Amino acid sequence: MRVVAAMSGGVDSAVAAARMLDAGHEVVGVHLALSRSATLLRESARGCCTLEDAGDARRVADRLGIPFYVWDLSTRFEREVVEDFLAEYAAGRTPNPCLRCNERIKFAALLDKALALGFDAVATGHYARVVEGEGGRELHRAVDVAKDQSYVLGVLDEDQLARAFFPLGGSTKPQVREEAETRGFSVARKPDSHDICFVPDGDTRGYLAGRLGERPGDLVDARSGEVVGEHAGTHGFTVGQRRGLGIDRSRLDGEPRYVVEVDAARNRVLVGTADLLGVDLVEGEHLRWCGPAPQGAVEVGAQVRAHGEEVPCVAEVERADGADRLTVRLERRIRGVAPGQSVVLYEGTRVVGSATITSAARAD
Repeated sequence: MRVVAAMSGGVDSAVAAARMLDAGHEVVGVHLALSRSATLLRESARGCCTLEDAGDARRVADRLGIPFYVWDLSTRFEREVVEDFLAEYAAGRTPNPCLRCNERIKFAALLDKALALGFDAVATGHYARVVEGEGGRELHRAVDVAKDQSYVLGVLDEDQLARAFFPLGGSTKPQVREEAETRGFSVARKPDSHDICFVPDGDTRGYLAGRLGERPGDLVDARSGEVVGEHAGTHGFTVGQRRGLGIDRSRLDGEPRYVVEVDAARNRVLVGTADLLGVDLVEGEHLRWCGPAPQGAVEVGAQVRAHGEEVPCVAEVERADGADRLTVRLERRIRGVAPGQSVVLYEGTRVVGSATITSAARAD
């Protein structure tokens, strides 16, 4: 099988490419240039799009003796991921750009280009497993629970899964690093990339302020309706946030306050006590199924963050206004659920599918 190995320049994608080669596939390494102004060196452990990363990926490919190319997808990445990220925050929602990147870049733009060039599949260094089930290929959690990345892959559909390989799903991170050492890869001890790759310093609020500007508004107490402070822009806040609120403490009772709602339309941020954060009813749109869509109400597990806790729930798809919508009734209340996040459904270790959250509330 002819396979494109997506090589970020890190240890995971390096070992994934090597394992695909060991399995007898014809492998070509591809590094995705996603930044229009890639820096020469990493500023920190964040990001994976510097010229240094491209060089690291090339050195691994040379050691493996496989062809290596850099594909420039920066324009599409800016449009499909970065601009979507900015638009979502401007609308008062909290997106996960990693899911959008997997859906629209790595398993849409990359896979489409690979297929057009005559390749059969794409392999990445994600920690997840593809299992051959009775109805076809299934996406499952990785063996290494701490590194499991099935959540951010919950946007893949059946056709994309049919052409995807995740060679690291059955291994732990220490095992992968040890294998890289044995193979003589220079990236064996390279720090993992984390956070948002296009926000290299990790200051998401500062990045948003720089791109979206300031739009001062009120911080409002959710119960009393009293103005308790000012903000520089709703895009700097997300549901569940406690720090950096800028509240006038003299107007409060001393109990901690959290963001309970971001109302971008009225340019205000509602804050309240912790008891207002718990929700057990989640609705979503933009449904993506990693296999057959569930029929009727099904008992599954729901996860709303990349490394969040899975909560038992009853999920049901309903047709309204010509579009499918997902309703998730959680067994217990959870905090910090914001519109724009994704809810991913699980049946055991199998990923059922996902939806983008449009609202979160209390069932009562």
